[in-house]
Amino acid sequence: MMRWVSRFLSLFSSDMAIDLGTAHTLVYIQGMGIVLNEPSVVAIERQSGKILAVGSVAKRMVGRTPGNISAIHPMKEGVIADFEMAEQMLRYFITRVRNRSAFFRPRIIIGVPSRITQVERRAVKESAELAGAREVYLIEEPLAAAIGAGLPITEPAGNMVVDIGGGTTDIAVISLGGIVYSESVKMAGYQLDAAIIQYIKREYNLLIGEHMAERVKLEIGSAHPLQEKAQMMVRGRDMVSGIPRTIALEDAEIREALEGSIAAIVSAIKLALENTPPELAGDIIDRGIVLTGGGSLLQGLDARLREETALPIIMVDDPLTSVVLGVGKTLEEITLLRSIASQSTVNS
Repeated sequence: MMRWVSRFLSLFSSDMAIDLGTAHTLVYIQGMGIVLNEPSVVAIERQSGKILAVGSVAKRMVGRTPGNISAIHPMKEGVIADFEMAEQMLRYFITRVRNRSAFFRPRIIIGVPSRITQVERRAVKESAELAGAREVYLIEEPLAAAIGAGLPITEPAGNMVVDIGGGTTDIAVISLGGIVYSESVKMAGYQLDAAIIQYIKREYNLLIGEHMAERVKLEIGSAHPLQEKAQMMVRGRDMVSGIPRTIALEDAEIREALEGSIAAIVSAIKLALENTPPELAGDIIDRGIVLTGGGSLLQGLDARLREETALPIIMVDDPLTSVVLGVGKTLEEITLLRSIASQSTVNS
């Protein structure tokens, strides 16, 4: 009876799938596809707590706000760091994309990191409920990424997915619709940016902002020597004189700056491989490791992992959207969602 009621209500609501990421939040609406892709940032007035902007407008304010305005990242390292701001951000995004003609509140499925605690799970669910959800389901992001990448996750065979997001790198071995083993490290896109900031600060006494660090990472950052050397002009504030200054950076320098972070990700992948059951390890030798998430776009990362693991490395077509597409697919196929929801992570 309850299943029939839920199906009836879904006919009159805009059911959604959400990838609630540290860097970006993506929303997928049943029957429509991805309708929103915005930075997970909220700008507020310090004194009153009034929200001034959310998403891309708020991100443009990062590092440029006057003293009375704060740009807040409600998500840190894959989980909710500021419950109130996360709820307000979710409410804003849901209201923005929700079908005004819908009679009922939407059912929402949210992708979450594989190793988050029960307390963190409750925080995500409560945020979505307060933001207007009728029902809330959670699905592990590596599982969602595997579905979005088109992997046959319900088969009795091993698939390894490495999802490098903004705040965490999630590694999972999947078989029969569930996660057999998972590993999560707080080393991903934001930590790579921070490593670049620290390197330039240490080597050049130059202070650069988050936006510039991200540009450096995208333009000349790499995990493996490039075929052709690359250079970039970087602007910042001289820490001695306080005067703006421009320097020229080589790709080899940025590779050195990122080495510690890349090594941590490689070590986590190797640990996951060591803990994979032998039968599934054989499948991974044949099928390879699937890379997804925005962090996987770092130049040469696939070549570095291929050298380190001696395994095939497969890049998905669109690593930035694979999680939300996978969550969306479970929204379209509710039997798949119930099958996944009934599974539990062995390594919790």
